[in-house]
Amino acid sequence: MTTAMGATLRRIQLGNALSAFGSGFTVPYLFIYVAQVRELGPSTAGAVLAAFAAAALVVLPFTGRVIDGHGPMPVALFGSAAASVGALGFGMSSSAPLVMVSAAVMGGGIAVLQPSLATMIVWCSTTATRSRAFATQFFLNNLGLGLGGLLGGQLVDEHRASSFTLLFSVEAVMFVVLAGVLLTVRLPRASGVGESMPTEAGESGGGWRAMLSHRAMVLLCVLGFVLFFTCYGQFESGLAAYGVEVTGVSTSTLGFALFANTAMIVLAQFVVLRMVEGRRRSRVIALVGLIWMVAWVAAGVSGLVPHAQAVATALLISTYALFGVGEAMLSPTVAPLVADLAPPRVIGQYNSAFALVKQLGVAVGPAVGGLMAAHGAYAAYIVMLVLCSVGVSVLALMLGRRLTPAQDNPQLRTPSPVVHKQAVAAV
Repeated sequence: MTTAMGATLRRIQLGNALSAFGSGFTVPYLFIYVAQVRELGPSTAGAVLAAFAAAALVVLPFTGRVIDGHGPMPVALFGSAAASVGALGFGMSSSAPLVMVSAAVMGGGIAVLQPSLATMIVWCSTTATRSRAFATQFFLNNLGLGLGGLLGGQLVDEHRASSFTLLFSVEAVMFVVLAGVLLTVRLPRASGVGESMPTEAGESGGGWRAMLSHRAMVLLCVLGFVLFFTCYGQFESGLAAYGVEVTGVSTSTLGFALFANTAMIVLAQFVVLRMVEGRRRSRVIALVGLIWMVAWVAAGVSGLVPHAQAVATALLISTYALFGVGEAMLSPTVAPLVADLAPPRVIGQYNSAFALVKQLGVAVGPAVGGLMAAHGAYAAYIVMLVLCSVGVSVLALMLGRRLTPAQDNPQLRTPSPVVHKQAVAAV
């Protein structure tokens, strides 16, 4: 990676870390803000969370084509602006319609930011440095969220709506800061993007039809859905309900468990990165499935020993911590693999497609987990997610058979130090 590319990448990562810091102020309090502070009730709060997901599902199918046609910079700037306006409106709204509209605007803005920033990272990295670039992005994102949540918790007062308005205002400002940082960079197209594409039907063209004929990418999307359904989709629904209703922990203990998850990511990210570099990506993802299987077994056992509360609590917290280990292993693995599968001229579309799959998993996960929790089907819930974790391992090994050696292990590839002469100017 050239010095210029490295400096550009660091600015992009800094801007994203600052926006994550702003989001950390509000993410833990969205439900309580709508339901209790604005006194709109839990049903409206649930609808607001659904509006976030729905907005993302609406905009993401079109985002990739815009990125590939006009570059990721204008899309990122638009997303930052929409997220900022939505966050500010969310903090100032007191009626259900205004809260819903603000949530949709903010959700749509954040959704288009994900693939545009991912495409920027691809452009500013090579096949040899991409895993570390995405791992660093994930690390900074979680660090920003954790610090923002920690500081936001000191400022918020559920009896004062103005304190929540302050939190959402901070978030809005941080999205503006992200846009300001992005305006200072110029984006060179990185070499090595897509150079390891296998020769399959559908690779040469663009569009959804062509991508859907790329069997390795389709399998990766299926794997991605199961990954996000099994982990992220359960944090705020089924797993939280299981912890309170079956394991018998308090809501404050759940907060500590979430902190353990973030702390594990922050502490383990670069240790894990050194461990997985040079190893086959498909095998790393398969190992994540096994780790998460152990995590869900630990959660299940925690519900069998409620009489030994200390043991049960430790088991539940270990579930969240093991999820963090798996997340740290996925960050330098999955996103770079999406980039390496994509033909150079449709990287934005591949990133958007995977972001759409992620959003589907995160949306469907709470719906399924919440429904099973509402009916008290906790044993079936744990069994389902243990099987999903095993499914992750099986799908990863199946994917490995469809990857070229260089896609599965980028260290086998000799990176080219030459950067394409054509540079895409930041808009």
